Amino acid sequence: MHISIHRSLACVVAGVAAAMLAGVPMAQAAFPDKPIKIVVPFSPGGGADLIARTLSTDLAKELGQPVIVENKPGAGTVIGSDLVAKSAPDGYTLLLSSIAHSVNPSLAEKLPYATEKDFVPVAMVVRSPNVLVVRAESPYKSVKDIVEAATAKPGKLTYASPGNGTSSHLAGALFEDLGKVRLQHIAYKGSAPALTDLLGGQTDILFGTSGSVGSFIDSGKLRALAVTSAARSSAYPSVPTMVEAGVPGYVTEGWYGLHAPSGTPAAVIERLNAAVRRATASDFFKSKLVHEGMVVQTGTPGDYANYVRAEIARWSKLVKTNVITK
Repeated sequence: MHISIHRSLACVVAGVAAAMLAGVPMAQAAFPDKPIKIVVPFSPGGGADLIARTLSTDLAKELGQPVIVENKPGAGTVIGSDLVAKSAPDGYTLLLSSIAHSVNPSLAEKLPYATEKDFVPVAMVVRSPNVLVVRAESPYKSVKDIVEAATAKPGKLTYASPGNGTSSHLAGALFEDLGKVRLQHIAYKGSAPALTDLLGGQTDILFGTSGSVGSFIDSGKLRALAVTSAARSSAYPSVPTMVEAGVPGYVTEGWYGLHAPSGTPAAVIERLNAAVRRATASDFFKSKLVHEGMVVQTGTPGDYANYVRAEIARWSKLVKTNVITK
């Protein structure tokens, strides 16, 4: 009788323990136990690629697993974003998101994913002003020169961008709006081909990210005319802001962060967020990016969610007012 009771109690205790253990997903407890992939929805060689590959080095150290960068350019970042949206929500596939992430909902007629429902924010990584550049041999020596040329011949001057909805594209659209000029937008599939054509003289100007144009400015192949941030960039202290160059009210910045597929466990998001914050504080990360004018800005997943939400509202207004389409 007593033996039977003891056995029953033992079974109950074992059952409760098993149930408690079953309630703790092993993937969360062990995360990460395999390589993590960051999908970059741009071509190799641009500013986004530089950020992802620089981040991956210290992120791998923080997480104890390899961090692989995979470029999936096309359709104004939609191809790479869609890949991540449809990936398993386990924290092993991440999106290097950018301003295009907040613009595409209003720019595209229809997306294969729901921007605010199919992704969960992990962390902001950096903010970066765009830099208005021309090739060294260009006749345009100032923003005023460009405004005058565009006013004289509306639609003739061309500006390149890595694609529709990128920070370069939106910076150009904002310049048209506030500068009261009309330019011709030429969209490419990434920063590298856009820069190649600018350097080759096929296009006139580019609002490039500081990460993508910095080395060309340093080498003298490109000339910087203005930065798009509210204050001058520490990387280019002699280059005026767009406001100083004669375009009142002009302020915009590019930014990059990480998103995961919706449904990724909160514990995994917190683990990734903590790793990103430590990785971006490393001397290696700062030495690679800060000298190019980028500003490290991390924070909580909630901070990033609020920032992206505000960006979606801001750019939606510009897109609608200027009837910008893909």
